[in-house]
Amino acid sequence: MAESAGPRGARWLWPLLALPGVVWLALLFVAPLYVVVAILFGGVDPILRQPVPVWNPADWDFTQFRYVWDHVVGPQPFFRAALVRTVVYVGLASALCLLVAYPVAYFTARFSGRWKGPLLFALIAPFWISYMMRMLAWVNLLQADGLLNRALSAGGFFDVHTAWLNGRPSTVVLGLVYGYVPYMILPLFAGLDRIPVATLEAARDLGASRWQTFRRVTWPLSRPAVVVSLLVTSLPMLGDYFTNDLLSGSPNTSMIGNLINNSVLTPGQTGQAGAFVMLILLVSVVPMLLYVRSTRTGVDVQS
Repeated sequence: MAESAGPRGARWLWPLLALPGVVWLALLFVAPLYVVVAILFGGVDPILRQPVPVWNPADWDFTQFRYVWDHVVGPQPFFRAALVRTVVYVGLASALCLLVAYPVAYFTARFSGRWKGPLLFALIAPFWISYMMRMLAWVNLLQADGLLNRALSAGGFFDVHTAWLNGRPSTVVLGLVYGYVPYMILPLFAGLDRIPVATLEAARDLGASRWQTFRRVTWPLSRPAVVVSLLVTSLPMLGDYFTNDLLSGSPNTSMIGNLINNSVLTPGQTGQAGAFVMLILLVSVVPMLLYVRSTRTGVDVQS
């Protein structure tokens, strides 16, 4: 009887442990998402121009979603440029974040030794400063009489007055990299630090060079951490609007987050903001499915 009670108790153990997380997701993700959907497919008060959510799916009105969709793929694609720009900016920023974060995380996990603690403290320190304050620091650096132009002018020897904050895509991309690269370093460090040292030593004992050990052992074993770090950084970037507003402020660099923010602030266009949110959700599903697939199939170390 005791032996049979064990498996029966274990059968309920994992659902009970998962219950708090399920409730958390239901309250803070599913319910707010349904509110967005109800506003998207709802109506607009003709006098106050405020959204009127419709909770019954049978009464949903698809007018606002059709309006946004027609202006993304239709003959007058007003919104298509911002969507394409968002994908390009996020892709470039995520790639640059990976180029910066992977060597830092690799060095911290493998070669920092007794300095690992102070280095981790230095990596976590940016989280203590608000994102807005860090972007404001960039404004001081990049304005016309800022430190960057002063450095490039070599103390006045050269005449440098580059308008870094005047609608430059490169400024927006580098701002995204600066703002989100700490979020990529920590997952990469966690993944690299879990790789057994004995596995790397076995590869070296079998005659593999440092590069071959990295390419055939370290990189395949760290791929799940790379996927996680890319998700952690790219998904918030998709809805980011503050970076572009502060470092550019130009419609020529606007992203989908800026469209959402402008729609929310414009009376009668809250439903359009909901449509943009759903488009972001559809784009986000692809990398999340890739991550689920990678975690289910595991990582095969190349021989």
